Amino acid sequence: SPVEPTRRVCDDSTFLSRASLGKRPCEICKDPKFIVGGADRTDICQGQLGDCWLLAAIASLTLKKEALARVVPPDQDFDRRYAGIFHFQFWSHNRWLDVVVDDRLPVVRNKLIMLHSASNDEFWSALLEKAYAKLHGSYESLKGGSTMEAMEDFTGGVGENYETKNCPDNLFSIMKKALDRGSMMGCSIDITSSAESEAKTTTGLVKGHAYSITSLEEVNFRGKTVQLIRVRNPWGQVEWNGPWSDGSREWNYVDSGDKNRLLQLSDDGEFWMEFSDFKKNYDKVEICNMTPDDLTDDSKRQWAVSMFEGNWIRGSTAGGCRNFIDTFWTNPQFKLKLEDADDDDVCSVVIALMQKNRRKLRKEGMDMETIGFAVYEVRDEDQLGKDFFRYNASKARSRTYINVREISERFTLPPGSYLLVPTTFQPHHEADFIVRVFSEKKAEALEMGSNVDADLPDPPPPSAPEDESDEEKGLRRLFEQLAGDDQAISVRELQQMLNGVLSRRKEIKFDGLSLSTCHSIINLMDVDNTGQLEFQEFKVFWEKMKKWIMLFLAFDTDRSGKMSSYELRSALKAAGESRPNGDEWNSARNTRLTSVYVRMNQTVGL
Repeated sequence: SPVEPTRRVCDDSTFLSRASLGKRPCEICKDPKFIVGGADRTDICQGQLGDCWLLAAIASLTLKKEALARVVPPDQDFDRRYAGIFHFQFWSHNRWLDVVVDDRLPVVRNKLIMLHSASNDEFWSALLEKAYAKLHGSYESLKGGSTMEAMEDFTGGVGENYETKNCPDNLFSIMKKALDRGSMMGCSIDITSSAESEAKTTTGLVKGHAYSITSLEEVNFRGKTVQLIRVRNPWGQVEWNGPWSDGSREWNYVDSGDKNRLLQLSDDGEFWMEFSDFKKNYDKVEICNMTPDDLTDDSKRQWAVSMFEGNWIRGSTAGGCRNFIDTFWTNPQFKLKLEDADDDDVCSVVIALMQKNRRKLRKEGMDMETIGFAVYEVRDEDQLGKDFFRYNASKARSRTYINVREISERFTLPPGSYLLVPTTFQPHHEADFIVRVFSEKKAEALEMGSNVDADLPDPPPPSAPEDESDEEKGLRRLFEQLAGDDQAISVRELQQMLNGVLSRRKEIKFDGLSLSTCHSIINLMDVDNTGQLEFQEFKVFWEKMKKWIMLFLAFDTDRSGKMSSYELRSALKAAGESRPNGDEWNSARNTRLTSVYVRMNQTVGL
């Protein structure tokens, strides 16, 4: 069930200042209204901003009244309760946000220059666009996008895409069923160059432009059934001029009842097309539905949903696609256990991978990453390291890597255990993401952890002075020389000694240990809490450090004296093991040891 929206109130002064071309509706017309006669798709006319994708989604939203009432709360107006602010709700990364804006809107010569209604005294659509721009940081951030992106933000639904030139034979029935059940739909024509963007064709269609799909119907035409689709241009004008367009002769051969019900002769940007012409002229169809199984099954079911949040971090979990096999295995991993088969003895799942906040980060030069995912069949005994991915092919994967906010795919898989690996195409590219997994039957899902338990064996207990080896006697002499009369090593003394010893090792690139790292070593090894290391404590640490150094040298295969973070992760995995997040296991001491080891390697060769 949806959660209560999180309140977002922030100062609009950084977003649209009074010094800009902003005016309040009461300064634009005498009697402004929030909504006049109900919110309708004809209330949406595009302004000077290139956000037709958003407008197409708003037009589809007006056909889904319950969803519209949530996004655009109707109990707002310019009456006695008017306070100069309005609020809207959007789904953002698995939670609903309440976005509050004041009602100053950009104008030129007292006319709205952004999204506006065909009626001069209606302002809900203009304020909705402002709130959505505020959610993403600015009006400018809305330039260019996918209709699906806004559809999901309005519903919390899951999107799917179809290529009309390579679509299932029953695409019309899929789309009609989706529309009848409240799904939102959009379409567009691909462009081959930026010069074609917003270019009008001889048939009246616009390339690189987002349209909304508002209806699908079947009519009797000269004794045969014809499939029709109604499409709307968010501009509120410029329409298809081919067969079944407004005023075309085909309408003369349709039953008058159907003609009067379907056809409205006005230049409002909305028009009918035969479905075969639609597939010839348009390239993409986007469908956003709350229950994805409605598209392929007549029975209404509730899908089980699992959701995970994660991130790709340079040098740690940003391993790139399978082309980069040496780092691919370091990507975040999610285990799925599909036990209960559907009616056809397979398990139906929808996997959606969404990257977070990329539109807001545009001002920092970060655009959409190119993302995809792969699904592997696994067994409980499988070791999911580099070799597993080297010798095992994926069971399913996203069709392509693409730089969009979200990609989603449907799969039918036999019951079993699977591993989902979301990735960017190139390694070392950072981004935050959300994975949503929809399954017809309850599926067990678990995030595979990246915490490493480097459980190095404890060294033997310290030898008595008379039984010490030559190495131990030499270590004691060094210790006594540095420790002085108190027979204990302070942080600075430890730093001085370790830097002196390690700097003589030519096989390691060494920049010196910091006081902070040495302080962590003492905190870890100081069992009697004196704040210093006595000889026995120092000796235990020395034995552990020798093992760390041997581990470093073993994984420094090119003898460069340096170790990448991916090689370091392999070294830690060889020393211990990786455990799933959420397991309760007693490893606080080993975790601290690993932390110190990592910090040492930040100065010793990393």
